[in-house]
Amino acid sequence: MSNIRLFFSESLSINFEAKLNKPQSHYLTKVMRIKVGENFSLFNANGEWSAKITEISKGIAEFIVIEKLRQKDIAKEIWLAFSPIKSNYSNFMIQKATELGVTRFIPIIFDRTIVRKINKERLEKIIIEASEQSNRINIPLLEKPQNLKNFLNNYSKKIDLVFTDLNTTKKKLEVNKEANKPLCAIVGPEGDFSEKERELILNFKNVRSVNINQNILRAETASISIISIISYILSL
Repeated sequence: MSNIRLFFSESLSINFEAKLNKPQSHYLTKVMRIKVGENFSLFNANGEWSAKITEISKGIAEFIVIEKLRQKDIAKEIWLAFSPIKSNYSNFMIQKATELGVTRFIPIIFDRTIVRKINKERLEKIIIEASEQSNRINIPLLEKPQNLKNFLNNYSKKIDLVFTDLNTTKKKLEVNKEANKPLCAIVGPEGDFSEKERELILNFKNVRSVNINQNILRAETASISIISIISYILSL
C-alpha cells in the first residue's frame, strides 16, 4: 500500500478518472515528487483505492483508480464532547484525537468556556490531514458548537457517556464493548465544570464517571488522555 494517502470525497471505483484539486496536486507533484505513472492512495468513508497519475498539466494531477485496497472501517464509534480552547491547543487536541480514533467531535459551550467560537474550516482541514497521516478511512465529523443542555437532550439514550470528573474516586473505566452505542467522552473547560453542569451530567441516563489522573490536567491533555484510555480498552 502506498504511504501517500489523500482524502477524496467523491465516489470511487475501478477505472474511475478525475483530477485532484490544486492543493492536493501541489502536494503530490511538488512535495512528494510523484511522477506520471506512479501510484498513490485515495480514500473516503467507503474504503481505500490505489490510483495512478495519468497526466500532470498546469500543476493539476489527473489520475485513474486501479484497484480497491480496503473496505470501509467498521468499529465502535468514539465521540469527544469538548470545550473550545485557544486555537493552537485546540488544533493539537483535534489532531491527536483523530489519530486515536475519534469519529465525532462535539464542541460544547460550558458556563466557564472562554473561547466561544471555533474555526470549523481550519479544524476540518486538520481532521482530514490527521486521517490521511494515521491510515484512517473514516473522516471524523465536526459538529457546530452547542450548549450542554442541548447536547444532553439531543443524545439522550443514544450514547454511553464517559464523564471525566475530578470529584469522583473511580479510577477504573468499565466499557461495554458489545453495546451498539457510540462511546462519548465529555471533557470540561479550563475552569472545570460548574456544579450545575456536574449535576446535569450525573443525571444523564447512561453515564459513567472516572478520574483519569491525580493531577489537574489541561483541557487538551485531559481530552487526549481519556480518548487514549478508551481506544486502548476497545482494542483489548
